[in-house]
Amino acid sequence: MSGHVFVVGADLRRLVCDDVLVPTDRALRVTAGWRELLPSELVTSEDSDGLCLDLRWNGEQRVLEVPGDASPRLWLVDTVDGADREPDSDGTLPWLLDGARQALAAVARREVRRPVHGRARRLVALPALGTGWGGAAGRRGTLLQQLLPVLREAAGEHGFDVALVLRGPSDLAAAQRVRRGEEDGWHLPGHLRELAEDLGERARRGQLAAFVGAGVSAAAGLPTWEQLLDELAERSGLDDALRAGLTRLPAQDAAALLARELGREQLEAFVKERFGPGRYALAHALLADLPVQELVTTNYDPLVELAAADIGRELSVLPFDDAVPGRPWLLKLHGDAAHPESVVLTREEYLQFGDSRAALAGVLHSLLLTRHVLFVGTSMQDDDLIRIAHQVRSAIPSPGTEPRRRSGTVLTLREDPARARLWEQDVETVAMAPADTQPAEAARLLEVVLDLIVCLSTPPTGYLLDPAYRGLLNDEERALAEALGEVERAMPARASTSATGEVAALLRRLGSRTCAEEQAPADGATDRVDDRLQRQRPG
Repeated sequence: MSGHVFVVGADLRRLVCDDVLVPTDRALRVTAGWRELLPSELVTSEDSDGLCLDLRWNGEQRVLEVPGDASPRLWLVDTVDGADREPDSDGTLPWLLDGARQALAAVARREVRRPVHGRARRLVALPALGTGWGGAAGRRGTLLQQLLPVLREAAGEHGFDVALVLRGPSDLAAAQRVRRGEEDGWHLPGHLRELAEDLGERARRGQLAAFVGAGVSAAAGLPTWEQLLDELAERSGLDDALRAGLTRLPAQDAAALLARELGREQLEAFVKERFGPGRYALAHALLADLPVQELVTTNYDPLVELAAADIGRELSVLPFDDAVPGRPWLLKLHGDAAHPESVVLTREEYLQFGDSRAALAGVLHSLLLTRHVLFVGTSMQDDDLIRIAHQVRSAIPSPGTEPRRRSGTVLTLREDPARARLWEQDVETVAMAPADTQPAEAARLLEVVLDLIVCLSTPPTGYLLDPAYRGLLNDEERALAEALGEVERAMPARASTSATGEVAALLRRLGSRTCAEEQAPADGATDRVDDRLQRQRPG
């Protein structure tokens, strides 16, 4: 079966995947950003520009597997040597594309029995090869136009999934424009394609909010509710009879017993360690790429905010951070591992939620009344969700004979008609696959749907003023870019009035490099999140 090509804004060093293609040259030098993924014993020298590896090419080969058992597996790809010989020639891009083909073929020859964290297909991730030290930095638009078909060809031939990982907003906007012109980029049933088109349009218009459940973080190796209870039971030291009895208790009551056995201090230490910073899943990155301003989660982990920070979107994490006008936010409905005292886990804490944490529930009330909420990774069995949905339903006047307005869409993995009927007054439930489908296959199909939603909702103008994408523009867009270029050149070095600031913000959204240079780099958001999380780590 054919694999799928995802385009995602993320940091390759944090994305959960099986294989990563790393650009290098004939001297086996890589940029400093790859340092944390490479075995220390392979690094022979390093400076501010990069580091050299103690490996050897075999003749004219262009792909080299990094030895070791680390995950993800790294593959070095020469993207510089041929570009250096003729950096501006028409032969540069074909040379780079051939390197991508060779690398993906080499990856396919390595057998993988079980993809990472039980994913249905192996996931191979790569950056836009050749846009750093290679010869395609000034021709990024043309590269993306030609690279995406090469990736689709490899995914079709080898059967694995490919993630083209980009960090710049211009890169993402340009790549999504290329994909929107493809007829066969997504192999989805008609009803799922129509769903993605509807949700993509809602997101583009600012009408969509997102709810992230535990199923999303399970793809990053974090435990579901049942697995969490098993891990706590293992740590508690309960005898076999009591551990067997836990399975017969409601989940919140089992958690209460385990919390009492462990003690609150040990429980909080466990949550802080188990759900601390780590690599995020593809679905985290796709959700962070959505142009939504409001997100809600019952998860304790920081993976959504890390994924957002890696593309320059710093989320205010409520209720721990101050809400900043114009900045997107993420509400941690059941607490945050960085603040383990806030975690809602036991029956008593769930009961207290309705009283002491009513203001947090009110935020979700508001979203259900004013936005269309996309629920991902939740079974809709959480007591707080049920209570909130009932309160919203009670607040909306009965429409009489007309169908009640639904407040959101729940994306489930497999068909469950009874649960869909239970929630039909409040939300539309859409299953990815029939009930007999393997959960991993259904979860992968959910990723493909999210990928299409992101593509359709990405603003189509983020590269208009970036000269590296001039080849993507039609005549009308090229004339507009030239006119806006006059405005760009007239901008002062620093905005001193609100009007100038507004125009500068618009030019940045259209891909202006000049205005972007006046702002903090995208990595700054990641650094701030990293600093905050580092201060909160144990020890």
